[in-house]
Amino acid sequence: MEARVQRRVQRYGWDLASRDYEALWQAQLAPARDALFAWSGLQAGEAVLDVACGTGLVALPAAAAVGPRGRVCGVDIAGRMVEQARAGAAARGLGHATFERMDAESLAVPDATFDVAFCALGLMYVPDPCAALREMRRVVRPGGRVLLAVWGPRARCGWAAVFGIVAIEVTSDVCPMFFGLGEPGALARDCEAAGLEVRREATIATTLRYADADQASTAAFVGGPVALAWSRFDDETRVRAAAAYAASIAGWRDGDGYALPGEFVVVEAARPR
Repeated sequence: MEARVQRRVQRYGWDLASRDYEALWQAQLAPARDALFAWSGLQAGEAVLDVACGTGLVALPAAAAVGPRGRVCGVDIAGRMVEQARAGAAARGLGHATFERMDAESLAVPDATFDVAFCALGLMYVPDPCAALREMRRVVRPGGRVLLAVWGPRARCGWAAVFGIVAIEVTSDVCPMFFGLGEPGALARDCEAAGLEVRREATIATTLRYADADQASTAAFVGGPVALAWSRFDDETRVRAAAAYAASIAGWRDGDGYALPGEFVVVEAARPR
């Protein structure tokens, strides 16, 4: 897929998903965020960049951690996500947290500006993840930390069938290599290719819990990477796609709800001194 088209799809899709994203995914993605925070060792007064910041689920706690003597900049390609993050910072009185719409592959930020850079579950959507990693290396100071999380392999993510179901109905142009970075060693290799030193890597098995099929389907179609494709479906197509998705996750029924398996890959890297 042409990179320009992929970026446009991501921008419009996540604008559509922004309203429902936190309600549908905040708890589900917490294990990955918690791991990144535990590894980051954020200190009061540090400068932090959050790439693909979304609604601020990493950036706002980071701002609280570094305190008013520090600063946090969150960037995202989706303008509505950025607006929600700004509103969240204002509501919490975090004036040292700012948010801008920006492409991860071309950060409008001076060299060696930050102590820490996060990218929590955003690299899968970038046309050239290595370019984004090179940019993160550029904007952190020598010795600065880079904390990354991606989804694990397709076979270990129970919700992955959503991509094939959407593809039957419409060309969605969602990143064809979405799960590639989750393959063993792939993210670490890309970090090294971008000039980063990998300090540690781990996989985190998790369970995505949903109260019923409707909640599970809404999370998959409305609040995630296929939101743009879903917005183009008529009612008949939505019913058909939701039924197909419910069938695909039937094996993970847990009482009245669902307990889908998932996996995250997390990496801590650093810019060489």
